[in-house]
Amino acid sequence: MFPSPSQVLRQREGLLADTPFPLLLHALMVEERTCTLELKVRQREKRIVIEEGSPVACQSNLLHETLGKFLVEKGRLTEADYQKSLSESVSSGMQMGSLLVQKGLISPFDLYKQLQANLAHKLLDCFRWVDAKYRLIADAEPPDASVRTNTAQLILTGVEGVMPFDAVATHFTFTDERRFGQMPGVESGPKLSSKDARLLQQLRQRPTFNELLERTGFDMETVLRRLYALCLLGVAGFVEDVDARAAEVASRVVAPAPVLAEPPPSEPLTAKGTPFSDEDVSARDALVSAFLAHRSKDPFALLEVPEDVQPLPLRRAFLAWAERFSPLRFQTPELKEKAEALLAAYAKAYGSLSDAEQNLLWRKRRAAHREKERAATGRPSTAEQFRIRTDLLDATTQFEEARRRLSAGNHAGAFEYLEYACDIEPKPLHHAYRAWARYLMKPEAHGRLALQELQEVVRQEPALEEGWAFLGEVAQGEGQTTLAEESFRKAFKLNPKNRRYVDLIQQLARRR
Repeated sequence: MFPSPSQVLRQREGLLADTPFPLLLHALMVEERTCTLELKVRQREKRIVIEEGSPVACQSNLLHETLGKFLVEKGRLTEADYQKSLSESVSSGMQMGSLLVQKGLISPFDLYKQLQANLAHKLLDCFRWVDAKYRLIADAEPPDASVRTNTAQLILTGVEGVMPFDAVATHFTFTDERRFGQMPGVESGPKLSSKDARLLQQLRQRPTFNELLERTGFDMETVLRRLYALCLLGVAGFVEDVDARAAEVASRVVAPAPVLAEPPPSEPLTAKGTPFSDEDVSARDALVSAFLAHRSKDPFALLEVPEDVQPLPLRRAFLAWAERFSPLRFQTPELKEKAEALLAAYAKAYGSLSDAEQNLLWRKRRAAHREKERAATGRPSTAEQFRIRTDLLDATTQFEEARRRLSAGNHAGAFEYLEYACDIEPKPLHHAYRAWARYLMKPEAHGRLALQELQEVVRQEPALEEGWAFLGEVAQGEGQTTLAEESFRKAFKLNPKNRRYVDLIQQLARRR
């Protein structure tokens, strides 16, 4: 059904049109690779850092995907606070997230949640890049903050809701006679929606695709998207593959252990010692703050000890940090996982500084870094050379320029800028204007396509006045009077102050 992960990763670069983004992600997850996945399409660029198969960071040249703009769009930060913080971040060199925490505009725990959401937003956008070029870079630049993504959940969400349907249908082909089933031995996987669970339940009966459509009652696109994702993740597959997996699982089954007699009931255990710190806001924020910053620190900075630290103070510092963020202090799996990661980092730092050779090596690195800062030759560092060089792309700027050109009657120029705006940020408003500009360029040639695009826009965003207005204009030009009148009525309902819609409706009524 799909090439094996090793076959997918054998090629270091290529086109997502040939190797889809979900297939790449799945191969990296199964092989537990650590690398950087670079994507480029026209002006847009992204670099995704993969650690042991999971995306942990994504660098993008799209302005609306920066943390500050993302927080503004989500209503977590005002535009005024964003502009002020951006100015301070540029002048001080301090990262936006750390600056927002320092200014009290967001708590460390909330910052981590927003970083997770922002990373997911950037990654899901990549499922649309079906015509991008990709390249796998072996040396991954470690991110400053640790935000890990569940790859299986990302693939399921991206395929079901973001990836263009044409790409799904192109890369997932089968005959009408092929039967599907549920794979055995899959202990864990992504969280399934009610539709996913319903489809998975029907797969137990080993249906064909048409039978699956009939039994679930879903439309073809819904079934095909979910079936593609589940088969790629190894949750479902062709019946012959299911039988082969069942035989493999059965061969690994061992005899059950003998049942021991149950011990007599004992007194119930009561909790003792230090209470969990999950509900302590200050303790939780301190843990998340330390977790977000620990990757950017060397062993001396992580344990907060001087370079000439002696063995006894070093040991005390390690024990103090290990005690402060001990995993035993936290009960929630998410917080416990962060505490465990910190404990491992503190132990590694202690081990490095306890070893004479490693200690000397870290001191030399620090000295070299200080010397480099003093020299200030202007030569870019490895990280700077690796960074995306393209200026941040702003969809709003492209959109406003397109509207200016539309007003001036430059329809072809407006269409070009609207293409950029749709590429950068595919909002329904941008797509509506693009369809309208396309129609104005050549009404006799582009009428049918513009009509289809605008109908899709108002289906996705029924409250978009411009979508209904443009749909009415194009439908009127195409001679579809009923559709035009209905569209103008919808636009008027959304904006009763615009009397032009009333005039247009009356003109259409007189013609009819």
